[in-house]
Amino acid sequence: MVLAGAFLGQSALGSHYAQGTTLSGTPSAAAASLLQRAVPGQSGDTEQIVFQARTGPVTAPAVQKQISAMLGRVSHLRYVSGVTSPYSPAGAKQVSAGHRVAFATVNFSRDASKISPAEATRLVQLARAPNSPALQVDVVGAVAASTNPASSSSTLIGVVAALVILLLFFGSVLPALLPLVSTGIALTAALGVIAMLSNSITMASFTSQLCILIGLGVGIDYSLFILTRARNGLRRGLSVEAAVVAAVATAGRAVLFAGITVCIALLGILTVGVSTLSGAAIAASIAVAFPVAAALTLLPALIGLLGTRILTRRQRAALARGETGFTEASRGWAGWARKVQGHKIILGLGALGIMLALGAPFLSMRQGTADYSVDPTSTTTTTYRGYEMLVHGFGPGFSGPLQLVAPLHSPADRATFGTVVSAASHAPGVVTTVGPAYFPAGPGHPAVALAEVYPAGSPQAVSTANLIISLRSQVIPGALHGQHLQVLVGGQTAQGIDVAGQLSAKLPLFVGMVVALSFIVLMLVFRSLAIPATAAIMNLLSAAAAFGVVTAVFQFGWLKSLVGVTNTGPVSPFIPILMFAVLFGLTTDYQVFLVSRIQEEWLRRRDNSAAVRIGQATSGRIISAAAAIMTVVFFAFTFTTDRTIKMIGLGMAAAVIADALLVRTVLVPAVMHTLGRANWRLPAILDRRLPHLSLEDSGEPADASEDATEGTGELRSVNSP
Repeated sequence: MVLAGAFLGQSALGSHYAQGTTLSGTPSAAAASLLQRAVPGQSGDTEQIVFQARTGPVTAPAVQKQISAMLGRVSHLRYVSGVTSPYSPAGAKQVSAGHRVAFATVNFSRDASKISPAEATRLVQLARAPNSPALQVDVVGAVAASTNPASSSSTLIGVVAALVILLLFFGSVLPALLPLVSTGIALTAALGVIAMLSNSITMASFTSQLCILIGLGVGIDYSLFILTRARNGLRRGLSVEAAVVAAVATAGRAVLFAGITVCIALLGILTVGVSTLSGAAIAASIAVAFPVAAALTLLPALIGLLGTRILTRRQRAALARGETGFTEASRGWAGWARKVQGHKIILGLGALGIMLALGAPFLSMRQGTADYSVDPTSTTTTTYRGYEMLVHGFGPGFSGPLQLVAPLHSPADRATFGTVVSAASHAPGVVTTVGPAYFPAGPGHPAVALAEVYPAGSPQAVSTANLIISLRSQVIPGALHGQHLQVLVGGQTAQGIDVAGQLSAKLPLFVGMVVALSFIVLMLVFRSLAIPATAAIMNLLSAAAAFGVVTAVFQFGWLKSLVGVTNTGPVSPFIPILMFAVLFGLTTDYQVFLVSRIQEEWLRRRDNSAAVRIGQATSGRIISAAAAIMTVVFFAFTFTTDRTIKMIGLGMAAAVIADALLVRTVLVPAVMHTLGRANWRLPAILDRRLPHLSLEDSGEPADASEDATEGTGELRSVNSP
């Protein structure tokens, strides 16, 4: 019913995802707001239709006739407020020195995020209509970028890879399909709800792919934990109903806690205050909540329907013979746990060194908005080809001009603004300026002056960011000579740099908030200070490793061809915040699944070394299987063409595999062996005042739960040691 309702609702309402982001309180946002009030036609998106003649000059009559006719049709598109032709006096600087390349500027009265996909496609189709062997025409801009083809194979690759791992883990088709069916139904319904919400909540353009990436990974993993516990109950001789009840009452509560942890980490992004990022966080939390709900309702129902068929033939035969005992820990994991216990210092330091090496490139991460040089180079990608033509004819800075905007209150302000534009035209790193243009005052706004500044560097170049800083801090104040005129530096390039700056500044506060919250929750769960402190440090190491890998591949270009990266550029400012929220939640889950099993043994034996060794041996198999599933699902999304999703997929895959192979398998057990009984200490004053958090109620007979637990990471209701 939920799936049908979501499908019908999405069919009726559709979806609307945003292409850009503007932060309030920045100079570029103030410039955009001023233009919106005074010159709506200049305040929206700006596209560039770039064309190159292959056999002669672009000023040839035949070329001019084709281009002019095309621009006339483009000018009648919805929300197009004006077109500046290179053949007009105002566009004289839009023809290259060699007369082989030119571009027309198309101004929209609306931001790119408010241009529908159909309208964007119509723009590109009309603009590229004159294409021929003698003339190449392409479009550069955010609207055109929304029409670039996106790969649809990533989800299929991830699902198939996850199915292979599930088949290897369960040894049977039916149990391997159950997590995929449960997650697939839940995630489809979630995407329908998210699409409906996108009409009222601003969401980034990559939101749907982000939700599929996260929802698939966590949904399959959470279903795996519950299904494994149900199968273990059946193997111990429980009835189907008793096994399902035990699985939901034990592993189900752990899954509920894990899902809530991920959602809380994601919703913490709301504190950053960026609308599109907040929308993506809300959507991602829905993409987690729905699979969690399905794992707790739909999956148990399916298990009840299938009964003992979720076991392999060999397991059913053993059950028929009355064999209800089985070894919980494999010999391999038991041997590895003993090795970690015996060589905890050497193995721990080795794993720590590898994690630090993976995270080292993060220290050189440069956040910013990449230009169109990083777009796919396929024949269907118009923005990349247009960018290349602009670079060839004019220079990389022409794909992202800066804007100088100022409110005018007197004739003297107009003269002062002209002086500022003249000074900007002679500033280092500036190729040329266009304007100024003046617009009269109106109701609710003063007169406005506007000029464009074309930098020598590309929008993503360090020199362009330095130019913006120089204009704001040196060139403009120096040209004003104490005059009280507010000259703002705006434009899409400046907006991207301002967004990166503000998000970078907010990242430490966001990280501190998420770490503190998880510390408190884990302290309540485990009644310990050492365990949550260890978890926080390890989770930070995993996040740093993810950021380091992303920086190395996408910014430095190391092994870039392995994930289909053609050109390098800065890391999107969304990436650190989004990835940290998701990764911290997921790695905290793994910490809970591991340490809760260790805690069970500690409460039973009061022997820390034995508890850590046995807990690691019994939980290692399922944690490694869950991590393998998440890794292949996340890595599958590196095959998409969306650079943001490609970054998130690679970074999260790297973090999960490093976390599973090094952190939970070596570092955490090594640290817990080293700390000994200090792992389980909590100051008496805190123990008296903190509430006792009960996250699991035993749902199976005492003898069964005592003798065999398959490492599902369930949290028992216990008193403080």
